[in-house]
Amino acid sequence: MTAVPVTAEIAKRAAHLAWNDLPDDLIERTKQCLLDWFAVTVAGAQEELTDILVAEALEDGAKGPATLVGRSERLLPSAATLINGAASHALDYDDVNFAMGGHPTVTVVPALLALGEQTRASGRLFIESFVAGYETSGRVGRLVAPSHYQKGFHVTGTVGSFSATAAAGRMLGLSDKQLAVAFGIAATQAAGLKSNFGTMCKPLHAGTASEHGLRAARLAAKGFTARGDSLECDQGFASSQSDHMNADAALAAPPQGWHLRNNLFKYHAACYLTHAPIECAKEIRLKNNFPPERVKKIMLRIDSGSDKVCNIPHPTTGLEAKFSLRQTIAMALTGVDTANLDSYNDAITQDLRIRTLREKVDIDFKPDWAHSLAEMAIQLDDGTTIEASHDSGIPWADVAKQRQAIEAKYESLVTPILGAAGAKRLHDAIERIDSLADVGELARASAKA
Repeated sequence: MTAVPVTAEIAKRAAHLAWNDLPDDLIERTKQCLLDWFAVTVAGAQEELTDILVAEALEDGAKGPATLVGRSERLLPSAATLINGAASHALDYDDVNFAMGGHPTVTVVPALLALGEQTRASGRLFIESFVAGYETSGRVGRLVAPSHYQKGFHVTGTVGSFSATAAAGRMLGLSDKQLAVAFGIAATQAAGLKSNFGTMCKPLHAGTASEHGLRAARLAAKGFTARGDSLECDQGFASSQSDHMNADAALAAPPQGWHLRNNLFKYHAACYLTHAPIECAKEIRLKNNFPPERVKKIMLRIDSGSDKVCNIPHPTTGLEAKFSLRQTIAMALTGVDTANLDSYNDAITQDLRIRTLREKVDIDFKPDWAHSLAEMAIQLDDGTTIEASHDSGIPWADVAKQRQAIEAKYESLVTPILGAAGAKRLHDAIERIDSLADVGELARASAKA
């Protein structure tokens, strides 16, 4: 398909990434990703879908030594990887990277946590492996964007299989040639359909991607065979799951030098493409202080890609509410806390004021529009029109301020479940990860007593 050895080059960059390659800010950014990941995973571990997956694993005889975050059960590493991955995406509250086109950390950390606990990996090796996996997510995401996502594939489940493979492979010390083969094993497992958004299958994609990556790296280490050019070969990942392959974009330096510097954290517990409209609605409400009953019409301009992701017009469940532009806008306009997990419930989709506002939303889906940008105009009953715009795709420049926001999110999600002492113990382990001799201490600190 192409003369560019994309698989080999991406594998080489991941396999050879070393501690001395990492700028200091990437260590801090990794810790922030971990704070956020453990927060959403501890909370997501209490969801019904996690209960179902744990029950299935136990029925299958998967009891073992690996820790489940936010729970007391212990399972085989592969089962723990899948369940921790699914739990971390269960609330759709985890981080995002637009180069990947999906959720990077939920595919990388579950595999590393189980593997690191099993092999007693050091904290520094964990961080090296995390960055290797994270950067791979951006490179493979760029390779097949945008048609891969447009065709209906959930990038977190597909591209995420490669990021998890790179992370696990780096932790296992695979050579670049072994990692290229591991990518071939991952490629033949990579899957995930956008048509399942709004169901339990969406978070399952994150879990299966991480599990696939762990399996691929382990099998490659044992000599299992696969093509070493799976990304670019004829009928390989790119040619079968996208309409083109952009090798130049995949191998080019990312903005700010590292994909990790472009990580985006969620502060609303809904699909990321609803965040810019939510921010517009909040700004208009807070600056103008009018009752929702005065709203005559709500006009939203947003990228056309949102139509197939988060445009459930009449949601009836809390999970569907997370993927409804109209619902989340109405919630924001009525002062509902869109950062609060409990706000997304079945009852709120039937609230009369919310439903009334939903019907007043007119969405103009714009082709070739910045997918993180929203523009909103609200017309009131006296003819006044109030406008706002917001771009949710711009990373925070102030990393210290970003940490404060993540700390608040961590506290709100973890303390109610692990208790104050448990939340502090886990927080301290995350802060000390670069000095941990055994990341099993981190894993065990996340368990529920």
